[in-house]
Amino acid sequence: MLESIQLGQNSGLAVSKLALGTMNFGEPGTGHQGDWTLDIDQARPILRAALDHGLFTFDCADVYGLGACERTVGTLLRELAPRDQYVIATKISGPMGSNPNQGGLSRKHIMEGVDASLERLGLDYIDHLVIHRHPHGRPGLPQAPIEETLEALHDVVKAGKVLYLGASSMFAWQFTELQLTAELHGWTKFVSMQNHYNLVYREEEREMIPYCAKTGVALMPWSPLARGILTGSYGGSFDAGGTDRSRGRDRVRTEGLYRGEATFAIADRVVEVAQKYEKAPAQIALAWMLNKPEITAPVVGVSKISQLDQLVEATAITLADEDVAYLEELYQPLENLLSIGTS
Repeated sequence: MLESIQLGQNSGLAVSKLALGTMNFGEPGTGHQGDWTLDIDQARPILRAALDHGLFTFDCADVYGLGACERTVGTLLRELAPRDQYVIATKISGPMGSNPNQGGLSRKHIMEGVDASLERLGLDYIDHLVIHRHPHGRPGLPQAPIEETLEALHDVVKAGKVLYLGASSMFAWQFTELQLTAELHGWTKFVSMQNHYNLVYREEEREMIPYCAKTGVALMPWSPLARGILTGSYGGSFDAGGTDRSRGRDRVRTEGLYRGEATFAIADRVVEVAQKYEKAPAQIALAWMLNKPEITAPVVGVSKISQLDQLVEATAITLADEDVAYLEELYQPLENLLSIGTS
């Protein structure tokens, strides 16, 4: 069974040691991940297995499947467990339509977006609402003043529609500004950061991770397995994809995120260490992250129960110091993806 852990030092919320990312649950063919999406009947046994493992924290976003993910996950959780036995996170700010007010972090979109998410989920409240990038982090959408965003978020918390706030990928200085502005006005602060972090993209070690560790903010990295690169799904190059996801439209996104010359050499080392421990590469990549004391609950995605079983088992793996050093040795500084707007 998975252990639970407190969501940082600034909240009393317990979460499971892993959060299940649900981007691939919804309606096949809908949204940017539609060519590798599982429908509700395919997703049901995975969610049931997650709950059986003690994994009770689930991560959605309104933009996944343009609402289909929230509808599917909400329906299944209401079917499988009482409301007080799971934690649901969802994200807001991605464009939900062609009108500029259908995305971003204006007061209008926050109020309308939260209500729409609650309706799709079929719930009375969201445990953990995550802003899906900084208020100025979505090119082409209105850039709301941060005070407008923060006050609107505070208002949905005080209205009982949201219990806790989280943020996702942004520069550390931007996150610091948001936190200090909220504190200055007495508004609700963020208790978590969902940032981009894994063995082949470690730029977050420079500022964001130390800042969150120092201030008690929970770290819940997304893409801990580098979108399949660290599981072997790409077979050593972007041309050798062996899964629906690595061969589909999502490959372009993956290539845009992972540009380092050592990317696949690091992935090869993961395979080597996995053979040494008689584990799967995905387990070693995840164990490397979970061995970092700053990390709270990585967001993992699966398409099979067997993958879920492996990742749960990975939480019990302790890597020797020399193996950690071997996995980290080849990494070279990369251009921070936030500086080119693609993280």
